[in-house]
Parts: sequence; C-alpha cells; structure tokens
Amino acid sequence: MLVLLAGIFVVHIATVIMLFVSTIANVWMVSSSNIGMASSGLWLLCNKTCEQLPVSSRDDASLKAVQAFMILSIIFSVIALVMFIVQLFTLEKGKRFYITGAIMLVCWMCILIGVSIYTARFAGRMPEFANSHHGYCFILAWICFCFSFIIGILYLVLRKK
Repeated sequence: MLVLLAGIFVVHIATVIMLFVSTIANVWMVSSSNIGMASSGLWLLCNKTCEQLPVSSRDDASLKAVQAFMILSIIFSVIALVMFIVQLFTLEKGKRFYITGAIMLVCWMCILIGVSIYTARFAGRMPEFANSHHGYCFILAWICFCFSFIIGILYLVLRKK
C-alpha cells in the first residue's frame, strides 16, 4: 500500500510539473519558414525574438479561455496535491480520498476544456509559416490530461489502510 501511495504521489508531482511547463513554455505549435524556426504558445510568438502573440479579435476570447483553463488546471492540481498530503495524515483508516479525487477530476476537466479549445481554434494555424506541427507543450498537456484522469480515479477508489 505504501508503494502505491508513493507511486501516485510521484505521478501527481510529475503531472504538476508538466502542467507548469506546458502552460509557461511557448512551444505549442512549431513551424519553419525561409527565415528560420518559429514557435507559438499560449502567451508569445517566438522567432528569433519573442513578441506578443498576434491573435485576431474573433480568436482573442478563445485564447484567453485556453489560458484561463490551463492556469485553473495548475491551481486545482496543486490543491489536490496539498489535500492528498493533508488527508494522508488526518484521514482515518479505511476511508477514501474522495475530496482529493474530486479536485483532481476538476483539474482533468479544466485540461480537457483548455486543450480542446486550443485544438479546435489554433492547431495548425501559424500565419506566414509553413510546415506547422504540434510542439512538446501541446503533447505534455495531453499527457497531463491522461495522468490527471488516472490519478483522480485512483484517489476515488484508494483506501487508506
């Protein structure tokens, strides 16, 4: 049981770190052109220098929604980690980690909404660049989506023995 708890804890910490990296780094889309490589993220467009992400007025609300949901997912994931540690030391034997699991599933839902909006509105669209493909931050966000779901379900069924 201790090994299972330690494993879940390590995967949860890895998920929090990957969420931070995927939200902060600007490598959601990568493309090449005759002037070199460029990458765009949730915040900046980086070619040789980084500048504010050029977004049309109709896509501005979508970008802000993606930014907000990714930040919310980080917040809920950290809260779930703290709640797990608190419940680990205060929960009676035989009880389940319901609160931690519920918070982690809210984190999972925030990641799902944020990455889905980005996929629908921004994936493959980098104006003035050719050969666009997804960057590592986009892939990390989907990995965090999977991990947060698995961790949330494990917290719901896990008993403290």
